Amino acid sequence: MSESTIYDMVIVGGGPAGMTACIYAARAGLKAVILEENITGGLVNSTYTVENFPSYPTIHGMDLMKKMRAHVDSLEVEVEEVCEIESMELESDLKIVETDEGTIKAKAVIICTGRKPIPLDVPTECDQVHHCAICDGGPYKGKRVLVVGGGNSAFDESLYMITLGIEHITLVEVMDRFFAAQGTQDQLLGTGKVDARTETKVVDLVVEKDELKAAVLENVSTNEQETVPVDGAFVFLGQNPNNELFAEKIKLSKNGYIITDEHMTTSIPGVFSAGDINDKAYRQITTAMSDGTIAALAAERYIRT
Repeated sequence: MSESTIYDMVIVGGGPAGMTACIYAARAGLKAVILEENITGGLVNSTYTVENFPSYPTIHGMDLMKKMRAHVDSLEVEVEEVCEIESMELESDLKIVETDEGTIKAKAVIICTGRKPIPLDVPTECDQVHHCAICDGGPYKGKRVLVVGGGNSAFDESLYMITLGIEHITLVEVMDRFFAAQGTQDQLLGTGKVDARTETKVVDLVVEKDELKAAVLENVSTNEQETVPVDGAFVFLGQNPNNELFAEKIKLSKNGYIITDEHMTTSIPGVFSAGDINDKAYRQITTAMSDGTIAALAAERYIRT
């Protein structure tokens, strides 16, 4: 990446939306670059099994993203991973993105920053708190873990950790019922390795010499507390929009998502948005790819006008 280079298009975020937008841009003959703060693939990398992606009855999320990245690479598009974006100037005709490695200028920007996991709200910090079983579950083979959340992610990731050989899972949900698909619930609870609790919240962690030893749980109905021994914690409480870079620049919904029209156009000319960061009803891999397609086509038209 050269700070003197002017691109046709900068794509901020390398998940399914960003990589799809990139593919369309490259095939249109536009000079594009993807700026990704971690690695390409986004949250899909942490999905154990994808079973609703057309053409693959079942595929690991990371494998699917590797195939998408291979497509991007085949088009020789520039991709900057582990790229820290410090600021963005979006109002002028030529957009400016300041990164830790230099200044990027482009005629159009597509924002595909997605969402990030909601953290566990406890007073004690701990390195053994995770948000991805695929990424971080391996070291806990033969150990006990805490899973926070009662939706599909919590149950699916717990099933995956059982296959890794994790000895026992304590799964807690603050509401009075679980929200995962019933079949998934039955499958997990049928393993005999899970203590699943509703109306339960985590109020603190017990850490000794930088190692997690236990979690303090509280029943929200009775206020009774219990300390449960665990070696690690996995938190699946949903996601928040990753909007810090542009929260004061682009029109957002009350929940912090970018408002677009049917062309993925934002409140700023030349700035488009795609994927989970958008204010919309459904957030799936396929809908992110649809957004990325539309945003790239609209951005191409904007650039060539």
